[in-house]
Amino acid sequence: MILFDSHTHLNDERFDEDRPDAVKRMIESGVTRCVCAGSDRASSESAVTLAESYEGIYAAAGVHPEFAAAFEQTDMEWIGALALRPKTAAIGEIGLDYHYGVPRETQWPAFASQYAWAAAWDIPVILHIRDAHEDMLEALSAMHGIAPPQIILHCYSGDWSQAQRYLDMGCTISFAGNVTFKNARNLHECARKTPLDRLLIETDCPYLAPEPVRGKRNEPAYVSHTAAMIARLRGIPLEELAEASTANALRVFGIGGEG
Repeated sequence: MILFDSHTHLNDERFDEDRPDAVKRMIESGVTRCVCAGSDRASSESAVTLAESYEGIYAAAGVHPEFAAAFEQTDMEWIGALALRPKTAAIGEIGLDYHYGVPRETQWPAFASQYAWAAAWDIPVILHIRDAHEDMLEALSAMHGIAPPQIILHCYSGDWSQAQRYLDMGCTISFAGNVTFKNARNLHECARKTPLDRLLIETDCPYLAPEPVRGKRNEPAYVSHTAAMIARLRGIPLEELAEASTANALRVFGIGGEG
């Protein structure tokens, strides 16, 4: 069984002491590929360096809404340079996050600039959306004419009504370890109903470790727990879910190969 972890932070300092071992465990568990995302310049550069050091790792580069206050239009120069590197698969993670009180007026320019450039560069975009789904839906609708080739909703947190609207816009929905939590009823519904050819799985490690390893540092090897939960919710074999989600990831990120 082959799995693809569509969103990691293997570049995070919490992997500094055992990163090679975590990658080894990833491969041994059947996770042959993953995408490592950036949040600012330093983490984006480290994501690309990591991707260029390991065959099965790909990178995403961008400025997370948490760091939007420091974003300047000149940042598009280094983002663009990283986007052109062979192992960079997407711009991200970018988006809107109203949870921690980062001023919205600083988030919008950072998101809009990076999104527009992803469209211009014809590269997929990874969206981070927290407590901001209605505004993001409105923004995507307004900018639909300049959409990137693929829009990935990382660590989906909305409800099914919102998911349907995202799907109508051509987005792909990625589910993280929180879909395994017992009280995540909205996510359970979304994981059941999202078309199988529009679904990805991820860890978002080192965050959001799934049941039964909740509370531990998350890592790519644990994405199998998320896959197993979604397969149970959908009433399909785990192998079918793994095959479909891996094929989806290869397609949306423009990565070739079967193994």
